[in-house]
Amino acid sequence: MKRILIVGCGDIALRALPVLTCRYRVFALVRRAETAARARALGAIPVFGDLDERKSLVRLAGIADWVLIFAPPPAGVMGERNAIHDPRMGHLLAMLALRGSLPQRLIYISTTGVYGDCAGAEIDETRPCRATTARARRRVDAETRLRAFGARNRVRVGVLRAPGIYAADRLPVERLRRGDPVAEAAEDVWSSHIHADDLARLARVALLRARPNRVYNAVDDSRLKTGAYFDLVADALGLAHPPRLPRAALAERLSAAALSFLHESRRISNTRLKHELRFILRYPTVAHGLAAL
Repeated sequence: MKRILIVGCGDIALRALPVLTCRYRVFALVRRAETAARARALGAIPVFGDLDERKSLVRLAGIADWVLIFAPPPAGVMGERNAIHDPRMGHLLAMLALRGSLPQRLIYISTTGVYGDCAGAEIDETRPCRATTARARRRVDAETRLRAFGARNRVRVGVLRAPGIYAADRLPVERLRRGDPVAEAAEDVWSSHIHADDLARLARVALLRARPNRVYNAVDDSRLKTGAYFDLVADALGLAHPPRLPRAALAERLSAAALSFLHESRRISNTRLKHELRFILRYPTVAHGLAAL
């Protein structure tokens, strides 16, 4: 029986676990007892460790044949160098390489934010990474480290670049209830989405089918601007549509994090996802996902 290590035991990992634990022996890296309890209830074997503490990861050496990495880079900036670097990925890969027992396959969940602003153009995986935010630059660093590790050690690495993830419990309900505004249509940006269940399924499929050192856009078929997405969610929940304001006026109403997404616009192709991974989306568009609420 193949042994799988889950790194980053959050929402997507927990959605993937029920199927994985039926077919494989699964270990889950956890930091807290409550996370360990949830993973254990789904059939995984908890392994305590902290990606920010390299020495705590020694038990990961040789533990698994395949690895699924859901953990993000650190959110805060710990000194100038770490503003655009992901030390967690360095710690993890160093431990996985110990004892000469490397995993055979690694799948990493990254973000479409690595592309930066594409001015609304339709892009695919050949588009160069031009990340503009610190969080996206840390993702680029993680991807680079991981793919170099795969090439150097002949480990089969796959990267899934995910956009905005939604599900019944991952909708902008509070923003809609507060009446937070969105940009006017003429100034709005294109955004991409994927249902959390589809991303969890895709991670499992990528373990089996991803080509070596290959990147895949993990997006659905939706072609929505941000305001249209909020309108769809509002309709599904019986809430009022958000007000539309000129982008210049939004700075007074929205957080810096929310505003950062208005500086990037791109339409993302998922052709490689469908042709190479032969993946069939359960929720092809946001409308399909919301209809299933």
